[in-house]
Amino acid sequence: MSCMCQRYYDDSQEGTPSHALARQHARATTPSEVAEVTCQAAIASLDTTQAQSRPINESIVQENCFSIRSGGHSPNPTWSSIGSDGILVDLQKLNSVTVSGNGSVASVGSGARWGDVYSVLDSHGTSVIGAKDRTVGVGGSILGGGYHHLPNQFGLAADNVKNFEVVLSNGSIVDANSEQNSDLFWALKGGGPNFGVVTRYDLYTVPVHYVWVHINVYSPNDGSNVLAAFDEWQRSAGSDTKSNADIIISLDYIVLILVHSEPRAEPLQVFQPFTALQPIEVALPPTNLTLNQLSAVLETAGFSTPGRLWRKKALPVRQSTGANQIFVLQHVGQNLIDQATKNGDNALDIPQGPQQWWTTSIDWQSAQDDDLVRSVSVDTTEKWAQLAVERDIGIPFLYMNDAARDQNPLASYGSESLAKLKAVAKKYDPRHVFQTLQNGGFLLSRAQKP
Repeated sequence: MSCMCQRYYDDSQEGTPSHALARQHARATTPSEVAEVTCQAAIASLDTTQAQSRPINESIVQENCFSIRSGGHSPNPTWSSIGSDGILVDLQKLNSVTVSGNGSVASVGSGARWGDVYSVLDSHGTSVIGAKDRTVGVGGSILGGGYHHLPNQFGLAADNVKNFEVVLSNGSIVDANSEQNSDLFWALKGGGPNFGVVTRYDLYTVPVHYVWVHINVYSPNDGSNVLAAFDEWQRSAGSDTKSNADIIISLDYIVLILVHSEPRAEPLQVFQPFTALQPIEVALPPTNLTLNQLSAVLETAGFSTPGRLWRKKALPVRQSTGANQIFVLQHVGQNLIDQATKNGDNALDIPQGPQQWWTTSIDWQSAQDDDLVRSVSVDTTEKWAQLAVERDIGIPFLYMNDAARDQNPLASYGSESLAKLKAVAKKYDPRHVFQTLQNGGFLLSRAQKP
């Protein structure tokens, strides 16, 4: 973001400079006001002549590392944070949500949270494809792909972007879409934080307002039966791309979330494999909700906060460290993959054929327990990779938004996609600002060829 910086405070101003900046930040409501307070923050932080006389991008990148934060949801250290030696570009004030006159496009600021986006669009009787968790920031989730409640009907969130507004490392602001800077448009759909700072996303709205939802809770002892039913459903789900099923396995319960994009009163045949299971609790009987209401229900219930091997290792770790862990299974059907091709392709180059993505999520208190707690997920990953090879069912792909800091999702996109991403980065960031001075993230400069 390019702006000339002048000092914000003088000797007669009440309070300290940091207090003045805080007040100005609290009052900022427009992108230009946010840009101005960012300039002043750079001056206060850097205290250099350079910060006063050059665009803010120059003052940041000349000698200082930086991080960019949309929602800060990633648990990977330094991905959206930085210490006292650098600058954090926090996008939270870029949070506007507007709808076009004909309702076909929603323009969303990078710093908005998906819950706010869904709430605004709900009042317009529409929605967009974003993330399932309301607390997730818009920016990072789309740049990594974006898995939604209806992925097999509409694809990833990145496949539903009409236009990106991007600030490049030289301070210029460009649009990236199918007609302008189309190579950058492709790269931003799954290529991560490697090309610029996206300040606005223009998203296609979807013709879905109300959806059918059913949520059941099962005992961990019934895990084998739940997974068997999930497997059976996955084999037939291609016949109804409007359906989706998510499984969340905690140490104390299993949650099954069934969603269909057409509201209805009668039972759905596509979910027949799950009907024989006996839940310990019906968390939400079959009902019709808006997509905004669905995300709110999941947040309130706490559900957003392989079985035997993972649980066997996770239970003793919780006993010794207090770490809570969940294991999530997500279905990826062929139609999800096809949506990328339909909408101009994306950088992920997901292998063809129906598949299953899984991830673990952990929270714990003490840094001294890091290695022990993470060993559960690491060991599970290694064992599943071994079994996948032995059974000839593995695919060499890692979903960026669920990848750990020691994994290499960009390389899993394949040699051709990786080479193209690096070429795009070199074109739009010739000084390699985002590769050399960005503090963290899945950067192309750190991605090794597969």
